[in-house]
This record gives sequence, C-alpha cells and structure tokens, in this order.
Amino acid sequence: MPMTAIASFSLITLALLFYSLGVWSERLARDLRPRHVAAFWTGLAFDVSGTLAMHRLAHGPFDLRDPHTLTGQLALWLMLAHAIWATRTQRRGSTAARRGFHRYSLVVWLIWLIPYFGGMALGMRG
Repeated sequence: MPMTAIASFSLITLALLFYSLGVWSERLARDLRPRHVAAFWTGLAFDVSGTLAMHRLAHGPFDLRDPHTLTGQLALWLMLAHAIWATRTQRRGSTAARRGFHRYSLVVWLIWLIPYFGGMALGMRG
C-alpha cells in the first residue's frame, strides 16, 4: 500500500477520533468548554490534511458530481462552520448558548460520518 494512502487513512481516522471526542464529551458535559473547541479544531485540521492526501491519490480535480466528494466537501464546510461557531459561543456566548450547543454538534457529526464510512466502503472496493 502506498505511503500516501496509509497517511491519508490515518489522518482521516485521527479526524474521526478527535471530532468524536469533542462532540461526545461536550454532549455528555452538556456545556461547551475550551477543550471541546480544541478537539473540534484538531479534528478539522486532521480532516483537511487527510482530504488533501486523498486528493493526491485521486490524481484529478475535485468532482462535485461524485457523491463522495460532494458529501466530503459538505462535511468539511460544516465542520469549519461548527468550529467557528463553537469558538464564538465559548468566548462570548451566554451560559444557555454554551449548554444548548451540543444539540447542533451531533447533527454535524452525523453528517460527517457519511463521507467517512462512504470513503471506507470505496476503499474496500478498490
């Protein structure tokens, strides 16, 4: 297996680990804390890095007509918006806003799982 493939799979899996950690620990705490925001940003950084590594494997432009590319791009942009929103909520949000934030985190995480598992299925098919 090419080293780029191993790196991209590892980076995307680290994205899953950190993003899941942020979403679920924030959900269980029922309060948005700085460590959750850090986990969101770390997960996003790993996801962007893994996506770029996978793009190198594909040897072509992003094709938004491809369902995996489309859902992957949607998930990345949602993760970015989610991380920005979490940062702003943590810094300036009311206690009620920080405590209610977890409802939206789960939605973004579930959407992110679509390209993660879709990519895994594509990888298994070869």
